[in-house]
Amino acid sequence: MLDIRLLLRVDVDALIAAQNHMGVCDAIRRIEPVGKLAAMSAPHLPKVAGIDPEVPVSTHTAAPLAQVPAAPGAFIQDRLAGWVSDLTTLHELTERLAGTATLDAALDELLHAGAALVGARRGLLVLEPPGGAGPSTTLGLGLAHADLGHLETVERAATPLGRILDGLPDARSPVASPDLLGDENLDPRHREVATRLGYAASYALPLATEAAGRLGAAAWLYDEPAEPSEKQRHLVGLYARYATEHLARLIELERARADVATVAEELLPSRLPRIPGVRLAARRRSGPRGGGDWFDALPLPDHALGLAVGSVGGSGPSAMAAMGRLRASLRAYAVMEGEDPVAVLSDLELLLRLTEPARTATALFAYCEPAARKVVLAGAGHAPPLVIGERRCEFVETTLSAPLGMLACWEAPSVEFSPAPGETVLLYTDGLLRRTGDAMDRAFARLHSAAASVPKAHRHDPAAVADHVLRTMLPEGLDGSDSTEDVVILAAHFD
Repeated sequence: MLDIRLLLRVDVDALIAAQNHMGVCDAIRRIEPVGKLAAMSAPHLPKVAGIDPEVPVSTHTAAPLAQVPAAPGAFIQDRLAGWVSDLTTLHELTERLAGTATLDAALDELLHAGAALVGARRGLLVLEPPGGAGPSTTLGLGLAHADLGHLETVERAATPLGRILDGLPDARSPVASPDLLGDENLDPRHREVATRLGYAASYALPLATEAAGRLGAAAWLYDEPAEPSEKQRHLVGLYARYATEHLARLIELERARADVATVAEELLPSRLPRIPGVRLAARRRSGPRGGGDWFDALPLPDHALGLAVGSVGGSGPSAMAAMGRLRASLRAYAVMEGEDPVAVLSDLELLLRLTEPARTATALFAYCEPAARKVVLAGAGHAPPLVIGERRCEFVETTLSAPLGMLACWEAPSVEFSPAPGETVLLYTDGLLRRTGDAMDRAFARLHSAAASVPKAHRHDPAAVADHVLRTMLPEGLDGSDSTEDVVILAAHFD
């Protein structure tokens, strides 16, 4: 949180002048209630470059001693009103920043708030965490993509922002350029770009913390020669100090999420096998902490194919580790007795009950013979597959069974069916249903409708089928949300 002592920096000379007329204590006693401070009128700074900031910022300034009014109480009231206004503004801006949950949202908020505090309309922020500790990005405020491209053509050392990013000695603190076009030493390319984009001054600020080092830099651009006042610099410096700490935490979170995603990808098949008569496609969306949803496809003897999807209870590293062990065990059992899916899941249930008695999981295993168009499958507490074709779109009727690890001895009958040429068998985890936020019966109906609406031109492409179902079930970014539910889709198209 912001330290109020950094804001309430009393103008000692002004208070001494007030004390010469009456005691400071007497003057403070005569201050009107705080509720009247907001109604007071105080002199305002002239507009900077003719731009009104998006967020109103206090412009109370200390009057010169020669202009101190005869009544010192009014002067002290004005000073305190300015401090309260500044504190309120910073509190509102930092609260808005603290409400951002993603790095992109925090960077955008920082740019807008900084522009308001320094009285600018446009800005540029470059994030470059040291040692590749996080994502590098460039973000503009009031600048089009082409404008950012023009700015990138200027040599970094020729701009205050670039010198801050490079850690040059003359740019380790905020750099104000009040009149760029009037600077005779300005780099010619920088002058050309500034003229083209229509800015005449800038104020650049480093974004650094003691723990993480320099994370990047931000610069705000003025349309006319101008520079922020001393008070504006002080306020934006306080805000940037808090914002940089917040950015450092978000960068660490983004890195942790990337590590979780990498581990999850390593635990799943890097590529799908190629078996004559069938084509495969898979899609997976993981939650922010990583989960235990998985899929597998492995070639078996006699040109057979084993398909599996499953979900381990829980989330985070523990669930991911259990998912890896479960998938590896199922592969071993499938190679030994894959033609009997019930035996495969029975062995898997016994292993889970003996090694991880507190863990539960759902799984579905299908033994496929593409040449004979024969599929035998068994499921343990898992959602039924969906067959999509020219003449039908229906769920496969599987036997109702408890998840693995919930019964002393698991066993359920298998189901056999024959996909017709050109049909696609869709396997999925219940995260696809739960992420919709609907009740399960409505989610199943929604899935059926999504599968039935696959365009005819795409029904022979398993990847297009999986993408259409995912996009229809989870529109408007739901597939990339922060839901704790993982989503797995495995599509097998039979030629």
